[in-house]
Amino acid sequence: MIKDVMVHLDGSPEDDNRLEYGRALASGEGTHLIGIFTNLLPDLSITMPFDGGGAAIVQIVTELEQQTRKDGDVTAGRLTDRLSGLQENAELRRFDEIFGTMSIKVAEQARYADLFVATRPYGAGDTPVWLDLVESVLFGSGRGLLIVPPGYRQPGPVKTVLVAWNGSREAARALGEGLGFVQDAARTVVLMIDPKAAPLMGQDIERHLARHGVTAEVSAVESRGRRVADVVLDEARRVSADLVIMGGYGHTRLREQVFGGATLDMLTISDRPVLLAH
Repeated sequence: MIKDVMVHLDGSPEDDNRLEYGRALASGEGTHLIGIFTNLLPDLSITMPFDGGGAAIVQIVTELEQQTRKDGDVTAGRLTDRLSGLQENAELRRFDEIFGTMSIKVAEQARYADLFVATRPYGAGDTPVWLDLVESVLFGSGRGLLIVPPGYRQPGPVKTVLVAWNGSREAARALGEGLGFVQDAARTVVLMIDPKAAPLMGQDIERHLARHGVTAEVSAVESRGRRVADVVLDEARRVSADLVIMGGYGHTRLREQVFGGATLDMLTISDRPVLLAH
């Protein structure tokens, strides 16, 4: 059962979308909403020259840091007001860190929540946004990571859940983290792509969910040359899924970046929220 929901906030327009989604998840009795405000400071070690004459650079970076902290004060005040207006049980936690330490700090914080909500890092522009933070939470928090597409507005409660199941450790972790959504949903569809042992694997996951009070539909689909992410999203649209649950990075991150992979594709093109775990 979800009691603590953490939402990444950075002062951008996407904050409202993430907060609305987080508020919907934390609207039950006894739930708590935590906003994690990441105020990124300039990094002196990156700008320091090796040939001397660094005093001027130090002064500039110091002034930039002071201004960033002042700007952060304004943003933090606005976010605090926004959170207090959403619900009573809400708080803001602020982190003023350089790039090298920010993601580590946030991943450590995420361990004290049931779920961490962030925006899909790819696909909103030419460069990924907060990719390091997203991957740090996914690999380092031990918690579920819920990725929301840029500009996405949750129309209501999660009614239909699509579980992408391949029998892997990562898929099992994701299902465990998302079991509360599955139990609360009106419909759960378990998708297996190119399954080698479809009847047996389908029966096993169906029985497992039944023991948790969930009557799941098992759908075995042939990819026919399509990317895994395309198959998952096609099925999600077919069943009108409000949420996709799947394991994150079954291969190494480097291999996915070089050769491509389902997680990287979903972080780039998914048009609906995805709950990932590793």
